[in-house]
Amino acid sequence: MIFDHHGDSVRTNRATVNGTSLHHRTGGSGPAVVLLHGVPKTGYHWRHLVPKLTPHHTVVVPDLRGLGDSARPAGGYDSATMADDIAALMAHLGHDSYSVLGEDWGAVIGYQLAARHRDHVNALVFAEALFPGFGFEEHTALTEENVSGDMHLWHLGFYFQPDVPEMLIAGHERELITYMIKNERSHPDTATPDAIEEYVRCYSMPGGIRAMLAVYRAMLVDAEQNRQAARKKLDIPVLALGGSAFIGDRNEAQMRLMAHDVTGHVFDAGHDLAEEVPDEMAAVVLPFLADRR
Repeated sequence: MIFDHHGDSVRTNRATVNGTSLHHRTGGSGPAVVLLHGVPKTGYHWRHLVPKLTPHHTVVVPDLRGLGDSARPAGGYDSATMADDIAALMAHLGHDSYSVLGEDWGAVIGYQLAARHRDHVNALVFAEALFPGFGFEEHTALTEENVSGDMHLWHLGFYFQPDVPEMLIAGHERELITYMIKNERSHPDTATPDAIEEYVRCYSMPGGIRAMLAVYRAMLVDAEQNRQAARKKLDIPVLALGGSAFIGDRNEAQMRLMAHDVTGHVFDAGHDLAEEVPDEMAAVVLPFLADRR
């Protein structure tokens, strides 16, 4: 469970939106902010950050299409469609204006949400992600620079191969998820047993790995969507957050291609900021969101 600042569990529900069903959690009060997780995670990724936000904000924590306890439809795993899922969810919940905080794939989806629904998104926090179409692909190459800098994203090519990843991962979800989660962190002990159990539970369910792979397999479509969206830069404030041991200040450099008003911050951490350095992250995110209130 995820708890608010009073120690009460946040509300959980499902909503049928944009042709699918999204599991989501809500808590707190005040201006709305929606938190979008990456892969191989779920909304549980935000459990440390939520109680720091709920005194000031209404917090919405969905499980993305196909992931967590959300439905796993056959298609729709490109970032624009997944962004439209969230826009429909926020409208369903009665939020006409809101901020977006995304990490990893959730940050790419968050950018598309801000680009496609400009009248509703008032600020974007973009944490630890590479943009398809703007440099992501280069990190899949087997080069000395990528390997020596721990940025060789070997799994992208593997995930693109039809059927073989499903065959090899089946029955080994725990090993893959534990490796991916711990290997990308400066502080691997922050991948606590409860989180690993939750992620393994969700990705081991029928369709869990299929949906995860579908997110990656939509990457070439995402690249074109991002190139199209970037033709008109975002006018809203953007906070770009990185971990020094992973994407770092490249988050800010990318977002400067996508938005006019960008502030950057790099933490002494790896890829999963909200689990590795939640206090430090909150200390940067809360003032940024407060300026939008």
